[in-house]
Order: sequence, then C-alpha cells, then structure tokens
Amino acid sequence: MKILVVNAGSSSLKYQLFDMDTNAVLAKGNCERIGIDGVVTHKRPGKEDYKTNADFPDHKAAIACVLSLLTDKDKGVIASVEEISAVGHRFAHGGEKLKKSAVLGDQELEYLESIVGLNPLHGPPAISGLKACKEVMPSVNHVGVFDTSYYSDMQDYAYIYPIPYELYEKHKIRRYGFHGTSHRYVAAQAAEMFGNKNAKIITCHLGNGSSITATVNGKAVDTSMGFTPQDGVPMGTRSGAIDPTVVTFLQKAEGLTAEEADKILNKESGLSGVSGCGSDCRDIRDAAAAGNYRAQLAMKILCHNIKKIVGSYVAEMNGVDALVFTAGIGENDRDLREEVCKDMSFLGIAIDEEYNQNCPRGEVADITARGAKVKTYVIPTNEEYMIALDTQNLTK
Repeated sequence: MKILVVNAGSSSLKYQLFDMDTNAVLAKGNCERIGIDGVVTHKRPGKEDYKTNADFPDHKAAIACVLSLLTDKDKGVIASVEEISAVGHRFAHGGEKLKKSAVLGDQELEYLESIVGLNPLHGPPAISGLKACKEVMPSVNHVGVFDTSYYSDMQDYAYIYPIPYELYEKHKIRRYGFHGTSHRYVAAQAAEMFGNKNAKIITCHLGNGSSITATVNGKAVDTSMGFTPQDGVPMGTRSGAIDPTVVTFLQKAEGLTAEEADKILNKESGLSGVSGCGSDCRDIRDAAAAGNYRAQLAMKILCHNIKKIVGSYVAEMNGVDALVFTAGIGENDRDLREEVCKDMSFLGIAIDEEYNQNCPRGEVADITARGAKVKTYVIPTNEEYMIALDTQNLTK
C-alpha cells in the first residue's frame, strides 16, 4: 500500500511517499520558500539528491511539481499516480467538528472551507492541495489529519478564554492549538529517549510558524497557539501574542477595517515586521550578522518569548523532564537554541554549547550539558509519518 503524504505549510510543502507494507520511504522532499524564490529538494534512498530552483507562486504549483517528480522517468519512483492507494493531508485546523483524523468527503471539505477564517495562512493552501490531488486521483481516499486533534483532551480551564462564556458557546471561541501532529511525534520520541512515557516534556516547533506545547503522560496540557495560529511566539509574518487592545487602537488610529488590521498582524508582522528583512529566518540571521540592528532585535524578541513560555510551562507542570527543539528553525538554528537555553540552569536546563554548534543536522541529538537535570534534545520532526499512519488506519 503506497500512501502519499502532503504537508503544506505557510511557505513550504513537504511530501513523502510511503510503502506501508515495508514502512519504507520511497521518496521525500520539500518545496521551500513558496511565494519567494522557490527551491525543491527531491530525495530517494540510495540515489543522488535532486535540488533545483523552481517557480512556486502558490501551493497548487508546488503539488503539481511533486507529482511530476514522483512519476518522472529518471527521478521518479512510481510509473503513474495510479500506484498511490491513498493520500494523507495535513490540516492545521479541524474546528469543533473534526477532532480526529477523517476521510475527506464533500461534507468535510465544505466544513473545512467554512472555517478558513480561523486559519487564513494554512487553510487555503491545504484545501487547494486537497482539491488538486482529488482532480488527479479521484478514485483514492483522501484523509485529513488535523493538528488541533492533539489538543482535544486539554482541560477546559486551559482552552477557555476569560471572555463572556456565551461567546464561546455561540462562536466556539477557544484555544485550539496547532502543529499538533509535529508535537505528537517529537514528544513521543523524546519520551522514548528519556525512558519514561509519562515524562513531562516541552516541545518547541519553531519555523515560519512556531508553537510550544507542554505534554504530560503523552497528552498535551497546554500550547502557545490559540484560537488561530497567530497566538504565541513571534513568527515569520505573524505577531504572536500581543495586547488585544492593540487591534482596536490600530483600527481607530489608522482608520483600518477589521480585514486590514488582521492583514497587518497576520502577514506583515512578526520577524518580517520587526526586521524589515523578510520572513525567512536565514535571511534575518544573515542581516543580523552584518550588523542590521532591526534584524538583531527581531531574533532577540523571538528568543525572549520562547524562554518566557518554556518557563511558564515548567511552572504549570511542576517541573520538566525534557526540552525539545524541532522544525526548520529549531532543528537548524544553533545560535537560537543556545540563546533560549542560556541562563536557565535554575530550571535544570543547560546545553553543551560546543556539541550544540557541531551536532549533525537532520539527526536526533542530545545536546544536554553534563550534569543538567533536564534533557535537551534536537529531534527532526516527521509529521508525514504520523499522517501516513493515520491514513493507513483509516483506509486499509
């Protein structure tokens, strides 16, 4: 049984083709910097990696490129798309109705389209990807795996906002949480490495979109993203948590509509808004190294906010056994990991700075300093594998 997993992020599209009979990855890759200056990397076991610049104006174009690569005579691994038995799609938001992974029919698609307002960055590309795949592969099942499902067991006091309760009942305004598929995977990996499935774990999924989650006994107890993916730490273009009155102040002071204010906070803020160097952390790091003050400030703000949330979760869980860094920034920005973990020895967190700077990329790494009470890991996320498992269980 071959399953194609499509994981569309706000500026990237990861894919993997699994042979579930052997648990082998036949091919995988990543379409990066979508809408900027696209790059696609296509990998096959035992073969030379294929990497090239590509024109990715949107996620639909990226998905078309993926299917072309998978069936290419020289670079592909299957003769045609008909070999794909099912497709698993990553969705950031399942709303109040889709709390578990599900086969996506017309009703589910209609519901997902109805909640796009809750997820303006990830929702549209994921839906476009689903529709594009259905056009090419209409006879196979398409499964949605929802990041919000990992948080469905959180206590009500952790997800109910202190606004009039009637507004929650009417509009379902609550903390949903996102990146749950990634957090579910790396938390399980960390628990296994720590040797205790009931461990208290803080996972930092840091990328163009970032979130931090606290997990106890394999269940999420809190997370930084909230009603939408705009909450929490600063991100590529999203502000993260701010005083809510800033929104109404801007509307009055600048004469903005609700849509215009949302655009500023969702697409023009975060690292991009502070630095003025774009949303890609690598570009901001380069500018900071060259002496750009605003780029330096943007990175300091990010690290400061990550540190605050980690500390609050230690208090909430009455301790922590493991801290995990994952996703594009978490796995690759060595300086960020060092800056976040600096001066946290009171909490038992300390890293081996030399090994942190030299640990191999793309591999699990224990960067804990000798004698530190809390384990600190770098664990490459694998949302695609979790999606493939859920897709297999629902379609086999």
